Amino acid sequence: MAGSTFVVSTGRRRVGAILAWASIAAVMIVPVAVAAYSPYLASRNMPYIVGGFAGIVGLSLLFLQPLLPTGYLAGLEGRAGRRWHRWFGVAIVVAVALHVGGLYLTSPPDTIDALLLVSPTPFSVYGVTAMWSVVATAILVLFRRRLGLRHSVWRLIHNGLAAIVVLATVIHALQIEGAMEPGTKGMLCMAVVAATAVALLDLRVVRPFRAWRQGGPKPGAKRALAKHGVGQ
Repeated sequence: MAGSTFVVSTGRRRVGAILAWASIAAVMIVPVAVAAYSPYLASRNMPYIVGGFAGIVGLSLLFLQPLLPTGYLAGLEGRAGRRWHRWFGVAIVVAVALHVGGLYLTSPPDTIDALLLVSPTPFSVYGVTAMWSVVATAILVLFRRRLGLRHSVWRLIHNGLAAIVVLATVIHALQIEGAMEPGTKGMLCMAVVAATAVALLDLRVVRPFRAWRQGGPKPGAKRALAKHGVGQ
């Protein structure tokens, strides 16, 4: 009886994990796939298309990125999730570089105007804000040890920059009328904001509050919190 119960429980967990990953894949892939069939692309050159899709892929990566260190995802608990969080961070930096590079090759004057915040298009301000926030995050990660920041300070700055990246990117994407289909773009943007908000609230408010209610750090408590992403 106990064995059959265990098998049923394991089976349910596997089904739940498969459904969760399938949902994540759909949220990330469908907007990109739909954009690939946009008639808007017919009149655009290759650098613009590559740069545009780098931006779309970067937006999709922002959906999964905040969930990786939380321990929510089957197979990516603890160190595995944090390791993939770092690799996704690298991928986002590459996507931003390709996005800006593609736009520059398409129209250097317009790109320079955007970077100098003198472009007449309102969405460029949010794009540049997101770009420099990504750059600042990358620099902070690379020089974290040399800067000698306390863990609490590092965490505050890192999370603050992440929130700016997400909000600025979403506003930037919503204001652009391009290859992305409005419905799938709106869905992806809402998913990105929701994932970031849930992850930050859970890791920085809920879990520390629970640890505090249980009487503060005890032997092994810090390691247990780190295992679930608190303090990363």
